[in-house]
Amino acid sequence: MNNRRVLFHLVKADFLVRVRRSSFLWTLGLAIFLGYETFAGKIQLNLGDYRGIYNSAWVGALMATVASLFLSLAGFYIVKGSVQQDQTSRVGQVLATTPMTRIFYTAAKTIGNFAVLAAMVLFMAAAAVLMQLLRGEDRSLHLWALLGPLLLYTLPAMAFVAALAVLFETLPVLRGGVGNVIWFFLWTALLTLGIGGALAPDQVPSASMYFRDFSGLPSIMFQMRASLHRIDPLSGSQFSLTIGGQAAVRRFLWPGLQWDAVQLAARLAWIALAFAAAMLAAFFFHRFDPAREPRVRLRRQRQKSPPVEGAAAAVPDAQPSFAWSGRLTPVSISASGRRFARLVAAELRLMMKGQRWVWYAVAAGLFVASLAAPLDVARGGILVAAWLWPILLWSRMGSREARCATGGLVFSCPRTLGQQLPAAWLAGVIVAFMTGGGVAIRLLLAADGAGLAAWFAGALFIPTLAMALGLVSKTSKLFEALYTVWWYVGAFNHIPGLDYMGTTPSSSRPVDFLLLTGFLLLVCYLARRLQLASFQSLLSRGQSLHR
Repeated sequence: MNNRRVLFHLVKADFLVRVRRSSFLWTLGLAIFLGYETFAGKIQLNLGDYRGIYNSAWVGALMATVASLFLSLAGFYIVKGSVQQDQTSRVGQVLATTPMTRIFYTAAKTIGNFAVLAAMVLFMAAAAVLMQLLRGEDRSLHLWALLGPLLLYTLPAMAFVAALAVLFETLPVLRGGVGNVIWFFLWTALLTLGIGGALAPDQVPSASMYFRDFSGLPSIMFQMRASLHRIDPLSGSQFSLTIGGQAAVRRFLWPGLQWDAVQLAARLAWIALAFAAAMLAAFFFHRFDPAREPRVRLRRQRQKSPPVEGAAAAVPDAQPSFAWSGRLTPVSISASGRRFARLVAAELRLMMKGQRWVWYAVAAGLFVASLAAPLDVARGGILVAAWLWPILLWSRMGSREARCATGGLVFSCPRTLGQQLPAAWLAGVIVAFMTGGGVAIRLLLAADGAGLAAWFAGALFIPTLAMALGLVSKTSKLFEALYTVWWYVGAFNHIPGLDYMGTTPSSSRPVDFLLLTGFLLLVCYLARRLQLASFQSLLSRGQSLHR
């Protein structure tokens, strides 16, 4: 079998596995939502008081910008995990026995990731065609003006994202939750790298600006602004891509993008960077060989998995027995509150397990800093960092049973819904209280009742959101992605209505987040009840087959 045939089947298998996951449907739903919001005029591309007539050029540029910005962020979390999937499913061990090279494998994974992202871009392209026809401002279709921005701006950005997802998986530090958090800040830096050199008034475009342009937004913005300036020299240099903002009142006809050799070379450069990232991933890829894993990780695995001989020596008289009489011993259920307290303590220990002393040192430092700093700094700055630090602890809530395959053990225990779920939720709340408790003490001493209410609402909201997303998605990735974005937009920038921490009095909305917390608790209850019903149905089918 030649390499091209092997590559095709690897990419095909990886693509089919991805599109059958619920995460792909979630992102496809996001693409549908973005397309609808763009059609409804909620997502607007404005140049001050102007916007373009919805012809093929304007619709294509608008859809390419929206796809590059939002799909590059969400798509990374969708495609990241293919290497880990091969390792957990033992497919990687089979591939390790073949003559496949590391470069071939990382290249195949990159192409597979790109195929998934390109499918989403294809959907956005179809939405662009429908949008122009349904808006009715100009129904003359010009396919190159409509689809060219998606092909030349969005697809190279998706290729780079696909390669970075593989690179993150081959780096020990970035393959887990830390990489999911870091990607948001790297994505922000990539956008800033291009936009920062293109927003100055009356700037002449340079080759470096085009080569720094990851999303295509600065290049599109400059050509739109230059075209409008020829029509109205007093139009200024304002440019905005808003969601739900005020629509522009004036329109102008934009002829479309004008391509030159420099711009084409810049887009090819991002494809070359994607290829380089895939090659760099091959350098770090261990090819599913345990001998090439980091020594620290191997040492932890040996500590968690003692040799069989040692386990047998510890219990010399133990004899394996697999006979089942068909009867189960009744379990005595105690309603003692002490038992629930022990369960909460056990959940807390399980949540904190594996944290090194550095984690506790940083958490303690933030706690002390919130006590020593001025109240406004502690509330608006230190609390923001303190409630981002435990994100990897909260992200495991709700998904631990699915991730560790312990659902059968947990769901077969008595009062799983009435005690285990509240205990796990309360453990997450305790983590929020411990890490942000310094700010609560300051607010209490200052007799700031409104600020304390906002802090309390945030302390309840964060773990509840983590548990609800974990139970629904059965992974930690959804919370890590959504919370990081929400943290940056709402808490870090103090946006009213999104600031769940109440970092400033003007942005505080404690009642709203308390109501949202109650709704999320209901989601947690229903999701866990559905899991229990599914487990009981599976158990009943197993018992009927045994009979």
